[in-house]
This record gives sequence, structure tokens and C-alpha cells, in this order.
Amino acid sequence: MHEMHKTANKDSHQLFGIRPLMEAIWAGKGIDKIFIQKGLKGDNSAELLALLKEYDLPYNLVPIEKLNRLTRKNHQGVFAFLTEVEFQRIDDLLPILFEQGQEPLIVLLDKITDVRNFGAIARSAECLGANAIVVPTRNAAPASGDAVKTSAGALLRLPICREANLKESIQFMRNSGLRIIGCTEKGARSLYETDLTGPLCIIMGSEEDGISPEYLKICDEKTFIPMKGETASLNVSVASGILLSEISRQRN
Repeated sequence: MHEMHKTANKDSHQLFGIRPLMEAIWAGKGIDKIFIQKGLKGDNSAELLALLKEYDLPYNLVPIEKLNRLTRKNHQGVFAFLTEVEFQRIDDLLPILFEQGQEPLIVLLDKITDVRNFGAIARSAECLGANAIVVPTRNAAPASGDAVKTSAGALLRLPICREANLKESIQFMRNSGLRIIGCTEKGARSLYETDLTGPLCIIMGSEEDGISPEYLKICDEKTFIPMKGETASLNVSVASGILLSEISRQRN
């Protein structure tokens, strides 16, 4: 029987062994970090590495001594930290939302790597009626115990969709009838002058780089938050809360 046991951190689990990790990936379990022994050989390890590539999951190659420090169990050269968050796919979730008669509101995060910002955005999104958050498999904050704590548990209640190709996900949502709204200082219209009703996907970019140009090109509309102070920009979690609040106001 495969072994899995809790760590001292109640918000995460340890998982070790090749087959248990593969089964966790297939099941959509939230994976925080993956450690794989350098030079790991064998058919099973090759199958695992192929699966990690297929799902575009990052991992760290480490010496066996590192793995032995993490666990005394038979780890087979593989160790991972899991979270309670179970990831979904947007192409599975969106049809269900439409079947339920909802007007989907999806929040897509582009290169939001700070755990606390991720948790705070999830908290606002869940409170203000968003149906899901979409994040990339790389360059994204982990759905760790700290993120869950910052979100006040919202990350466990709100569907989180982790996607390998955000551009394809945006195109899928657009083809499904969602308008794509980018929140950017380069926006042409204030959010208070922007129609934010109907099925929407809003894109929030990092505070350093903003929304990636390739995603901005796909946006149906670019909106900005008007500011009166001298500070250059808002924290991304605060900006997300302001935008989501205006969406909620317009919808109600």
C-alpha cells in the first residue's frame, strides 16, 4: 500500500513514491513542490517525467541526501508537498456553469507569484461572486497553506483552474461567449465607464510587468482604475477587489 502522512503543517501533506505522485496528478490534487532525485532511472521514472512534462509541472532535481532528510520512508527518489486545493480545468468547469444558468465571472491571474496576493484575491473573488480563478502552471503563486490561510479558506471553496497555456484558455473562454476584460493602466476606459455585466473573464497582471502583451491583444476591452493620489499603482489584490466590487455593483 502506498504511504501518505501529514506533516507538521496541517494545511499540507507529504507524498512520496512514483506511483502515488502520478495518481495525485491524474486526480488533480494541488501540488506545491516536487523533488526528484538526480539521475533517477527506470521505466516508472521515465513515465513520471513524461507526465510532469505533459501537465507542465515544475520540479526540482535534488541529491538523494535531500530526499532522505525529507522522509525516512521508501521515497523511490520522489517527494512532493501537496495542498488541500484540488485543481480543475476551465474547459470542464465553464460548460457546467452555463448549464446551471449562470453568467460566469472568471478571474485570470497572469504572473501573480506572491502567495499573500493570491490568497487575498481568492478571498475577494469568492466573496464578490466570482465562479473560478485561472492560474498558469508556471510563474504562479503556489496554493500553499499560507495562501489558503490568507484567503480565509476561500481557496478551498472557489474552483481553481491551473492551465498550462493561458492563451488557449483565454481563447476558449472567448469562444464560449465570455468577454475578456484586461485591468491595466493602459486601458482606454475607466472601469466605472465600462460595461461589466454578462459573462466575463477579467485578467489581472503582476504589479511589476502588468498583463502580458500577448494576452492584452486578445482582450475585448481594457479598463483602468482611476486614481487621484501620487502613488504609481495599487497592490494587485486591492485592484482586484475594486474591480470585482464594481462588477458586483453593476450586476446587482
